[in-house]
Amino acid sequence: MVGSTEHPLRYALVNETHARPFQTCIAPERVWHYAVLDGQGDTRARRHVTALCDRYGVAPPPVDANHYAVDLGKMRLKWEQHTEFASFTFFLHGDFDAPFGAPLEEFLPKEWLDETPGALLVASTVTLLPKEAPPPSAETLGKNFFMESVATSVVSGDSAQIWTDFRVHADGHSRILIHNRSMPDRKAGRIVQRLLEIETYRLVALLGLPLAREASAKITEIDSALAELTQGMTEPEQAERDAGTLRSLTRLSADIEQLATDTAFRFGASRAYYALVKARVAELREKRIEGFQTIEEFVDRRLSPAIRTCESTDNRIDDLSRRATRTANLMRTRVDFALQQQNQQLLTSMERRAGLQLRLQQTVEGLSVAAVTYYAVGLLGYIVKGGKAFLPGLGSDVALAVATPIIMGLVWSVLRRYRRKIQKESD
Repeated sequence: MVGSTEHPLRYALVNETHARPFQTCIAPERVWHYAVLDGQGDTRARRHVTALCDRYGVAPPPVDANHYAVDLGKMRLKWEQHTEFASFTFFLHGDFDAPFGAPLEEFLPKEWLDETPGALLVASTVTLLPKEAPPPSAETLGKNFFMESVATSVVSGDSAQIWTDFRVHADGHSRILIHNRSMPDRKAGRIVQRLLEIETYRLVALLGLPLAREASAKITEIDSALAELTQGMTEPEQAERDAGTLRSLTRLSADIEQLATDTAFRFGASRAYYALVKARVAELREKRIEGFQTIEEFVDRRLSPAIRTCESTDNRIDDLSRRATRTANLMRTRVDFALQQQNQQLLTSMERRAGLQLRLQQTVEGLSVAAVTYYAVGLLGYIVKGGKAFLPGLGSDVALAVATPIIMGLVWSVLRRYRRKIQKESD
C-alpha cells in the first residue's frame, strides 16, 4: 500500500460524494415533500423522525446522521437536514383515483404531522403516472392546475413529460404531475428529486427578496444622510462643525456595517440556491411544447429578477461602505490639514515669542553692563579716596572719569564672550 499513514477524513470525504442517494420511484406513485425552517439545527428534526420510527418499530436515524431513508411499511420516508432547513419526503406506491386527491394525513398519524418542528416553507405533492396510463386530458389539467400559470415540457430525452404551475392550491400544496413515458425506476426517482429540489431551492432563494426590499429603504435613508454630510463638508464654516460631522459619519458607518452584517448571509445564500436551481433545471434537459412555458422560462422570468434585486441591494450596501470610507478619509484629511495649520500658527507664535525674549535679553544685557560698571566704578571710587593718603596729588574725579569707559569696555567684552560661548554650546 502506498504511504505509511492514511488521512483521517479519507472515507468521510468519499462517503460524502455518495450521500443523499436518489430514491427509486415505481409508477404509479405519489410523493409528498415538506421543507421546514428550523433555527435549532438538526436536533429537533432528528428527534421527530426518531419518534415516527418508534411508532412503526423501525430503526431510527443515527445520532450523527443528517440524512436518512427508512421503509415504514406502506410508505417510505426520506429525511434530509440542510444548513437552514430540514426536508421530509414521503413516497407511497399504489393506484389512486385522482392525482392529487388523498392528503398525507390519511396515511400518517395526524398528531405526528402537527408536531413537525420549524416553520413550513415548502409543501409539494408529486404524482407519477405509469407508462401505460394515458397522458392527462385538458379537463384533468384544468381541474388540478391554474392553466394560465402551467409550465410543461418533455424532459430527459423524451422519457417523461411534466406539468406544474408553481402555485399553492387549496390543500396548501404545490403540484407536480409526471407522465412516465420510458423512464426506468431509478431515473424516475432522479427526476422527482430534481423537481422537488427546484421547488425547494426556489423558495429558499426567494427568502432574500423581502430582506432586500426592507434594506432598500434603509439604504436610501443612509444614502441621503451620507450625501448631505459630504456636501456639507464643502461649506466654509464646516471646520467649526467637524466634531459633530465626525460623530454623524461614525454613526452612519456603524449603520452600514450593521446592515451588511444583517444581509450578507441571506444574500449569499440566495445566490447559492439560485445557482442550484439553475443547475437542476439544466439537468432536466427540457424540450419545449408549443403554447406552454418551460420550467426554465418560468425561473428566468420570475426568479431571476428577484435574485438580481438581492444582488443589486448587496452592491448598493458595498457602494455605501466604500463611499463612507472615502468620506471618512476626506474628513481625516480636513482634520489633518487643520492640525497642520494650527501647528504652523503655534510655531510662528513661538518664534515670535523667542524673538521678543532675545530682544529683551539684549536689553537686559545692556542694563547689566551699566549696572556692573556702576558698581565697579563705585568700588574704584572708594579705592581712590583711600589712596589720597599715599598719593596726595591724585585727583579722584579725573581717575574715575578715565576708569569708567575702561571698566565698561571690560564688562561688555566679558559678557559678550560669555554669551558667545553659551550660544556655541547650544548650537
